[in-house]
Amino acid sequence: MLFSELGLKPEILAALEARGYKEPTPIQELAIPYVLMGRDVLGCAQTGTGKTAGFALPMIEILSSGKAKARMPRSIILEPTRELAAQVAENFAVYGKGLNLSIALLTGGQGMEEQIKKLERGVDVLIVTPGRMLDLHERGNVMLHDIKIFVIDEADRMLDMGFIPDIEKIANILPKLRQTLFFSATMPNEIKKLADKFLMNPREISVDAPATTATTVEQFIVKVGFKQKREALRAILRSQEFKSAFVFCNRKKDIDILVDSLKRHGFSAAGLHGDMVQTKRNEALDSFKKGEIAFLICSDVAARGLDIKGVDAVFNFDVPFDADSYVHRIGRTGRAGADGKAFTFVTTDDEKLLQNIVTLIKKEIAEFKVEGLAELSAQEASQHKPHFKTHPRSQNSRPARGGDNRRTPRTKNRSEPSAEPAQDNQRAPLADSRRDESRLHESRPYESGRDRGGRNQNQRPYHAASDRHDQNRSQNMAQSNNDTGSSVVGFGDDLPAFLRGTRQKMASLAPMISKEKIV
Repeated sequence: MLFSELGLKPEILAALEARGYKEPTPIQELAIPYVLMGRDVLGCAQTGTGKTAGFALPMIEILSSGKAKARMPRSIILEPTRELAAQVAENFAVYGKGLNLSIALLTGGQGMEEQIKKLERGVDVLIVTPGRMLDLHERGNVMLHDIKIFVIDEADRMLDMGFIPDIEKIANILPKLRQTLFFSATMPNEIKKLADKFLMNPREISVDAPATTATTVEQFIVKVGFKQKREALRAILRSQEFKSAFVFCNRKKDIDILVDSLKRHGFSAAGLHGDMVQTKRNEALDSFKKGEIAFLICSDVAARGLDIKGVDAVFNFDVPFDADSYVHRIGRTGRAGADGKAFTFVTTDDEKLLQNIVTLIKKEIAEFKVEGLAELSAQEASQHKPHFKTHPRSQNSRPARGGDNRRTPRTKNRSEPSAEPAQDNQRAPLADSRRDESRLHESRPYESGRDRGGRNQNQRPYHAASDRHDQNRSQNMAQSNNDTGSSVVGFGDDLPAFLRGTRQKMASLAPMISKEKIV
């Protein structure tokens, strides 16, 4: 079948011919006639099969007759990400070039003033993200009473991102008499229930089994250790000589690290993730489309709907946590009948995630061997905390608080004298004091081996002398409590008379005090 057989206007056919499109894809061939009839459509097809044109072409045909009023758009298309919304807006601009349709792209991360001005001029096709749609409605900048067509694109991605409550709010605001188009790459039970709420007697279209990968994409797994991923990526990029590729990471901070690593090794790379300013995201994506940047390191914000020609490969630097995300990621290559390759780096900790992917796609993935990549042991390959460095230690060693890991050797039996003879008479007592000191300070944890300042205990004989003085003083005081007439050891024979008298008086009062206590 040809596009000319679907009943589209000559202006639309001319735009398609200029792009080199003559035959519709299966999803387009089935969806376009039902949309033109005004039926609600529930479409399910794998990524990269042309779902966008499946609803864009008939919408342009329907909306080409009529005129939008100020702040009252005639159709709404909800998209989960800003990049996907921009992609859809570009398709509408290309396909509806000769029909003078007014198109507005409203997403977060940008100022509202210019977007409000677009709404005031009247909009035929409003392409918007759910959050920005609700913001504009709550501010009174848009009225939804004249909506004729309501499109929910990438519904399963909306579910993953938590946009379902927002979609339900928007759907309740729209007029009941409308045409609703519901498209998704997968059809889990939650999406099926959601479609039943919004669609009235829909025509269900499914051209492929849910969560299947394109046959034009050759898939591989690369078994590596966690620390080998960057080396493996560089080796494959050099050996295969890819002109452009997507590299997907699970964490945003890893994207910036990988971009810097690739740049240091001479690769042209840029990052794309949700924490970037919208202008920077647009610049990175435009540079990648123009070929100014060869490799785009990104999160799952780029895994849906981006139709960029000439992408040779997709790399899963991290195995996606959700098996469905794997299908969408590798769908960025091998589009429109072209060939592509997909490489997934797998560590020993990723075996379960890999098994989930294999179960979903019902296909075993071949292993790709990287030449020159040293193999690691299973224990080293499973390390998943590269940011924490570990140092080898002996079984009985402790880290020194002073910054020095050296330890003073100890004898096995502390009661034995040192095997090294003393050089003079003054050194022998010092060795004994060291042994005495080690006994006295065993209960102090911070003085095991070294003190708080990093100095060795065994080089501090004054501690031992101080402790012996404290011990002798406590013994003398205990003896003086039982001897009321003897002089105190600390003063010798020079004890002052007033102290001696006070001590005798206190001794005479002791029996009376004890009796009062008993009473």
